[in-house]
Amino acid sequence: MSRLADSIILLWGWRRLLLAIVAGAVTALALAPFDLFPLPLLTIPILVWLIDGSAPPVGTRFIRRLLPAFGVGWGFGFGYFLAGLWWIGVSFLVDGDTFAWLMPVAVVVFPALLGLLWGLATAVARVFWSDGWPRVIVFALAMTAVEWLRGHMLTGFPWNAFGYALMPDPVLMQSTAVVGVWGITLLAFLVFAAPVLLVRTGERGRVGVLAAIVLLLVADAGYGVLRLRNASAETVAGVRLRIVQPNIDQRTKENPARWDESFRETLVLSDGPAAEPVTHVIWPETAIPYILTESPQELAAIAGLLDPGQVLVVGAPRADQPDENGDRAVFNSILVIGDGGVIEDSYDKVHLVPFGEYLPLQNLLEGIGIRQLISLPGGFEAGVQRRTLVAGAAPPLAPLICYEAIFPREVVPDGERPGWILNVTNDAWFGDTPGPRQHLRQAIVRAVEEGLPLVRAANTGISAIVDPYGRIVASLDLDTSGVIDGDLPAALPPTTYARYGDIIPAAIAIVLAIFAGIGRMTQARRPD
Repeated sequence: MSRLADSIILLWGWRRLLLAIVAGAVTALALAPFDLFPLPLLTIPILVWLIDGSAPPVGTRFIRRLLPAFGVGWGFGFGYFLAGLWWIGVSFLVDGDTFAWLMPVAVVVFPALLGLLWGLATAVARVFWSDGWPRVIVFALAMTAVEWLRGHMLTGFPWNAFGYALMPDPVLMQSTAVVGVWGITLLAFLVFAAPVLLVRTGERGRVGVLAAIVLLLVADAGYGVLRLRNASAETVAGVRLRIVQPNIDQRTKENPARWDESFRETLVLSDGPAAEPVTHVIWPETAIPYILTESPQELAAIAGLLDPGQVLVVGAPRADQPDENGDRAVFNSILVIGDGGVIEDSYDKVHLVPFGEYLPLQNLLEGIGIRQLISLPGGFEAGVQRRTLVAGAAPPLAPLICYEAIFPREVVPDGERPGWILNVTNDAWFGDTPGPRQHLRQAIVRAVEEGLPLVRAANTGISAIVDPYGRIVASLDLDTSGVIDGDLPAALPPTTYARYGDIIPAAIAIVLAIFAGIGRMTQARRPD
């Protein structure tokens, strides 16, 4: 292992960059749907050793001294995001005549830009680098800080935050109820970098730090086992859900001539026999393409579908009244429709998808032929605030439309705590790729973080009922049509993470930074 480490440390030029890219790409196989969770134990040490070998010549100016470390971090990040996000490019083929030319931007340029953040992390880590065990902690802290930054800067993009690589099943998700995905991201970088501590056998403190990291992983798994062993399977009395997965491909959804056909198919699917009386029928994002306040025939058809006391919760566009110029705002919304065909409540999506639902710098980009993917002139407007919805006799719900499910701490609105999370989505844009599976995994972790059950209605899948421990109670596979009839799992009391958010992982990070600083100073004072 020492010879392997030395050979990696001594790499230079294109070979070092190529190894970084390949190792980053292999690391992405630890994510859904592959879940090859041990792989980063092989690849993350490669990144640490590449940083070890990025020491600049003596006398180099400060910024130039950081470029070698930045380069390996960028290469590793580029590989990770390229292998983990390539499926985004599939959405540009739905309307290939218009958008196919942008596919390379999504597949290659976007991962290259995200890789800059990992390059920043390794450059910052190199500033505080040392030859001993403190570098493992410095590495984990710098990488976690930049992952947190990726999840918050601009509009945020925490998709495939590195902590998900350490959560292939509910057992290893349970600690997110305490420290959230960012706390597990810190643990993941520590655990996967730990094998570098096996190399230098004579270093003081190395064995203790390695043992501590192993104990953290064992504690994480042990906590999960104990929490699930004591988990209840209670459900909410008087609530019976029917989740409808119509499986309508995106080209059909984009074709106005086929909207009536799609609507009727979804109605028929929803009206099948049920073993027990259904109280809530749930349709996915944009299941209805019409502005329902202007579609009396469709509202009448919905009223005919619903039995007395039933409600339909559905993704559909909603429009404000036109202004004096005839312009009006259109929102990507969730509507609650009662058995009389009356819209009783609504939520407008707050966190829109850049380039998908709206176009940043719209005038500039439209001038060079770029527009958002949806065929709505001007795109959607963002909702004003996150809020709960009341739907029939069920507890209030926290609505999340598609992309909103990937953001920690953006699930529960201020005020009354909801009884469940509803995630409606349309992943038809991405076909049978890792994207929909990664999306489901991240939504499940939101349920564990908040201690709330998750109900997920997806147009092409994967629809599911998930309990507040992250266990899938029922689901429908990708690219199938059908319904899920099931009870609503009961919510847990607010989790530690729900109460305190990122305060606990931030405090842990500060303690680790102090510990690493003391270790670095101790090593510096020790005579050779």
